[in-house]
Amino acid sequence: MQELQEREMQMLGDQTCLLYLYTPFCGTCQLAGKMLEVVDNLIIGVPFYKNNLNYSPTFAEQQKIKSVPCLVFYKKGQIVKKEYAFHSVSYLYDMIKQIIAD
Repeated sequence: MQELQEREMQMLGDQTCLLYLYTPFCGTCQLAGKMLEVVDNLIIGVPFYKNNLNYSPTFAEQQKIKSVPCLVFYKKGQIVKKEYAFHSVSYLYDMIKQIIAD
């Protein structure tokens, strides 16, 4: 997963991709990040990005991010889903594949 700064997140404007939002001292975020690394290696052709939300307060407010960890799905630049529950690797994999297929 490529780390993006707040100013770089404007480049997501026309992509189909996933953006993982986290904070470094969040234990749940650390576990979610490890699960997403596995999924990132399994799904080819869809870019995965991440952002430390501590450094992106404007983005968080604009996108109405409620908490971390958060996985934001962009399809052709539009947010199609925000996921806050990271149940398991298989759950994330299946959910991402379904969103890509839709």
